[in-house]
Amino acid sequence: MLTLNNITFEFGSRVLYKDTSWHIKPGERIGLIGRNGTGKSTLLRIISGEYSISAGNISKITGMTIGFFNQDLLSLEVNEPVLKVALSAFERQLILQEEIEEIIKKLEYDHSDKVIQQLTDKQHEFEQLDGYRIQSKAEEILEGLGFKTADLQKPYKEFSGGWRMRAMLAKLILQNPDLLMLDEPTNHLDLPSIEWLEDYLEDYEGTVIIVSHDRYFLDRMVTKIAEVENARITLYTGNYTDYLEQKEERTELQQAQYENQQKVLKQQERFIERFRSKASKATAVQSRIKMLEKIKRVEAVLENKSKISVNFSFSTSSGKIVEEFRSVSKSYPDLEIVKNANIQIERGDKIALIGANGLGKSTILRMIAGTESFTGTIEDGYNVKKAFFAQHQLESLRLSNNLIDELLDHAPLKTENELRTVLGCFLFSGEDVFKKIKVLSGGEKSRVALAKVLLSDANFLLLDEPSNHLDMQAVNVLIQALKSYKGSMIMVSHDRFFISEIATKIWYIENKELKEYPGTYIEFEEWHLKRKLGLEQEEKLQKKSPKPEIKLKVPDFENKQKQKELKKLNQELSSLETEIEQLKKEKKNTEGLFTKESMATDASRIKAVKEKYQLLNMQLDKKNVAYENLFNQIVDLENSIN
Repeated sequence: MLTLNNITFEFGSRVLYKDTSWHIKPGERIGLIGRNGTGKSTLLRIISGEYSISAGNISKITGMTIGFFNQDLLSLEVNEPVLKVALSAFERQLILQEEIEEIIKKLEYDHSDKVIQQLTDKQHEFEQLDGYRIQSKAEEILEGLGFKTADLQKPYKEFSGGWRMRAMLAKLILQNPDLLMLDEPTNHLDLPSIEWLEDYLEDYEGTVIIVSHDRYFLDRMVTKIAEVENARITLYTGNYTDYLEQKEERTELQQAQYENQQKVLKQQERFIERFRSKASKATAVQSRIKMLEKIKRVEAVLENKSKISVNFSFSTSSGKIVEEFRSVSKSYPDLEIVKNANIQIERGDKIALIGANGLGKSTILRMIAGTESFTGTIEDGYNVKKAFFAQHQLESLRLSNNLIDELLDHAPLKTENELRTVLGCFLFSGEDVFKKIKVLSGGEKSRVALAKVLLSDANFLLLDEPSNHLDMQAVNVLIQALKSYKGSMIMVSHDRFFISEIATKIWYIENKELKEYPGTYIEFEEWHLKRKLGLEQEEKLQKKSPKPEIKLKVPDFENKQKQKELKKLNQELSSLETEIEQLKKEKKNTEGLFTKESMATDASRIKAVKEKYQLLNMQLDKKNVAYENLFNQIVDLENSIN
């Protein structure tokens, strides 16, 4: 489909890719990963044709279309409704629509065969391109990505950056390119929208390349990993978790090869050094020098600096109850957030507050922090000391400070060595600690702000999207820090891997009520899915075994009554058999729908068919259980008849 042949690309004096090759096949779903600065986004721009390579070549199938979702799309500034922006994906259909309207106007005064034929041809092409459904498709995808129906006619420029990115993602999806390249697509999406995108991409027929720091998303979406490292691309089969296992094996092998090669090299170098000045050994020395020049060097394995080696502690523990909500309500003039909430946070709780954007998750954190008004009471427990992290707090970093001074201002009792250790845990090493805050990237500033929060001596942390702008290595560091933290915390995050690693309880807002699930995120997901599909009731039914029949010696005159009952049960059994067969046919027909080509671009139909398939499975399970129970009753009844 597309091949990079021994490409080289320099960015200034820095070589990002050197003699690198990569063959991308049709239908692949690839996760493109690597440390920040290795050139992942640059590689997507090379593939899209935006950047030119200095050596090698790129070959692709004639007529192949490429779609590229990236942060630069935010530069679009238009006053058109967001629906119209998404509809601009259908360039040919929109042109045809205008031409058809013009021809219809012309028909008012020109009824010639030529004009009628033009209209027929245009309408036929429009129909072939599914032009009559473009608006419903656009509405469906925009709403899947979180837009409300009422928002679709609002001007694009009135939306925030995150919502603009969703609109541009919708446009790209509607274009349905052969190669879809997504650079951090989940950055501006809430959990329901991420799940919708996963469902859509799962059945996408084209090739997909995803750059993402969201491990959970990569695990669900990709079947191959392409890692950018040392100016090369290395391929791994499977999802991100599979990559980690293969990477560890490959790293161990590489390290062993490196150590063995170093021993050989040192032996040869000692021989050369020892006999360089001896004429009798000149030929042997020259031979070994040439051998060393030709040998392909195995590179040393880069040290993994993402292992945290410091515990973030606090001087005073809180009481058993950290925070208590009593009859708490919060609303704005046009929006009710929560009503009559009564809930507690206990010492040691690590709570993830999850849900769609706009439900008020960050508002609740601000209410706990005391920076947002509400009715009712939120009471701190004994000895509770809070620290609050939110993205806007990055602005409070003093730009003129270097990293050491910024932490020293916040934790004056710490020594420079202790602060260096903390900064090292957050991936700042060596001379990096003397960088000015003003030269740091957004992700680097987030790491500094998080380090300050963990140095604050707080025993209760409030974290609003702490993993935003962090790469996988930095997220891993933060996870280790928060896992080892002995205090309590409540966090808002859309990073499912992050919260699944840390959270011990889940809070969610449902029908304006603040509710708690007493378990991990993985357990919550399973429970939520079962609840959504009605499986909880089914499980209860399956666990119910038929009550054991008490076998008594029945007088002969009762046998006739039992015969009647037995006949009735057999009729019910026959009826159940018919229903089960019908359900099996429906299930088979539904399975056949998944293979239809028209399903690939119809997200609502995919969702409806999936839900129907799940419902049929549930009904079939229920009927099978009922059949087994009825059969057992018949057997018991037959045995009891004299």
